[in-house]
Amino acid sequence: MNPGPSTLARPASDPPPRRPLPPAGDDAHPSLPPLGAAGCYLLGFGVTCGVFLWTRAGQRLDGLLLPRAERGGGYEQRTALLGPAKTVLEVFGDRTVLVALLGGVLLLGVLGRRLLAGVVGVVMVLGAVAVAGVAKSVLIRPDLQVQSSTTHNSFPSGHVTAAAALLMAFLLVAPRRARAWIAVPGAAGVSVVAAATMLTGWHRASDAVGGVLLAATLCCLASAVLARRRQAAREGGTDRGGRAVGALGAAPGLVLLLGALLVVMPGLVASVEPGPLIAVMTVTGLTVAIVVSVLLPLRTTDLRDATSHRSRPRSGHRTEGNGEISS
Repeated sequence: MNPGPSTLARPASDPPPRRPLPPAGDDAHPSLPPLGAAGCYLLGFGVTCGVFLWTRAGQRLDGLLLPRAERGGGYEQRTALLGPAKTVLEVFGDRTVLVALLGGVLLLGVLGRRLLAGVVGVVMVLGAVAVAGVAKSVLIRPDLQVQSSTTHNSFPSGHVTAAAALLMAFLLVAPRRARAWIAVPGAAGVSVVAAATMLTGWHRASDAVGGVLLAATLCCLASAVLARRRQAAREGGTDRGGRAVGALGAAPGLVLLLGALLVVMPGLVASVEPGPLIAVMTVTGLTVAIVVSVLLPLRTTDLRDATSHRSRPRSGHRTEGNGEISS
């Protein structure tokens, strides 16, 4: 009697079976390559720097958006929101608050079995702050005889860079389905920090935009580093943890965002001059757009650390005897 096909060992000359396609929920949608996205954000950072630091038109526009105060010659704006703006910067600049937020990144990484992403996120935040400080000291703002401008360089904003990098670090470690709920309220928080730096006269509008672009560049580079682990670890299943986090975070996040808009916007419109108001609204819109666009390259980091991932037999393959049968 001839042996059945299931008892025959595969000849050595036969090609190995093809690797099965990943689950539809894992790679069903195309993702923007992280390195390509990093290049785009870096280009935007360079263009912003070149236009607003090294051209007369850019320096003049910065001055129109954030004019000097009539008294004292500083850029501190006369508005009822000046006190709250100073409070925001005082709280966010507290080292204890920053350490607690970085600890939250690591904690979320541990809970989601993405410890490597948490560590990379913390390193990214620290690196973003360091790069912003170096850039601010190295870049030169020339005197182009613009009346409303000074040669003091404040590009990019360290506060905005740190706030945006912290948000993107949380996006790195968060499950895919939770990221949208984190990104929108988080972008609003970054916008509040950016508005505070402008209302207090610490930074120009271009400084805030440059800080967000710098953070996005480093976030995509961090995503590229994590994406190299994709072959060693995949996140399978339906990501129930991400769905649960997203459901729990949706309601309070949206309520907080709407509440902040209802509280801040009337005072902002009523007490801020047209130039700073346009600056705040423009920076807010660009911040939200950049943060949302970062979600595309982050899709490549949807994985758990290889040490926490147990390999499971792929459906459609089984082994019998010394051979592997492909169904």
